Amino acid sequence: MSSQELVTLNVGGKIFTTRCSTIKQFPASRLTRMLDGRDQEFKMVGGQIFVDRDGALFSFILDFLRTQRLLLPTDFSDYLRLQREALFYELDPLVDLLNQEHLLQPKPALVEVHFLSRNTQAFFRVFGSCSKTIEMLTGRITVFTEQPSAPTWSRSSFPPQTTLLPLPPQRPSYHDLVFQCGSGSATDNQTGLRYVSIKPDNRKLANGTNVLGLLIDTLLMEGFHLVSTRTVSSEDRTEYYSFERRKRLEALAMNKTVKPEATIMPEQSQKNK
Repeated sequence: MSSQELVTLNVGGKIFTTRCSTIKQFPASRLTRMLDGRDQEFKMVGGQIFVDRDGALFSFILDFLRTQRLLLPTDFSDYLRLQREALFYELDPLVDLLNQEHLLQPKPALVEVHFLSRNTQAFFRVFGSCSKTIEMLTGRITVFTEQPSAPTWSRSSFPPQTTLLPLPPQRPSYHDLVFQCGSGSATDNQTGLRYVSIKPDNRKLANGTNVLGLLIDTLLMEGFHLVSTRTVSSEDRTEYYSFERRKRLEALAMNKTVKPEATIMPEQSQKNK
């Protein structure tokens, strides 16, 4: 590769060397005019084109020119500054993507657990802003109810055998589920125990406090963070637990009328510069 095919830029003190064809990816951009000598603001200094702009942000712009995709760290927040740099270089496709900045901001998934413990029973109601979270919990939670086995003739004094009937939690809507554990009162005709199991834990728990702890652990393992707790009633032990998980959209596509085609995607870790 000849030296004429490469160009070295000094952007705010950071040095970048790349192909001339990379800089000219978008012929209408100011970068193309810079390389052709048609923009007098940029000067050649010691064999390098000096650009008095933000060098750290230019690394994202150069990646965009190389791949037509903009890879951003998951904790990136300087959308407005990056948009300003894209405007300066007159990179319209990148400006169009960053105009959708509100779509790129991390969006929280919210879960609220309502817990009511009364006598020997515990009641749970889980609300989720994302129906997929509720579907995930529905697939993991199983409620087991005691059912008496068919009677058999026996002179034995042992109590009759019982079996456990597995049932899924109830789904009043796409965004919530309800279940309970413990023993019902005689007036409710629910004297049998109800157990709860939450995968991958195989235990069948009847104690409401234990089930609550297991449910909280499950949400934490799924990436949720406990953001608040509040007690509504101490007499019946009515408690609310609020969780939040930050998430990002997978990708945003650029306007198809603009070529080359580009997309903007979050990356899981900072790329090495």
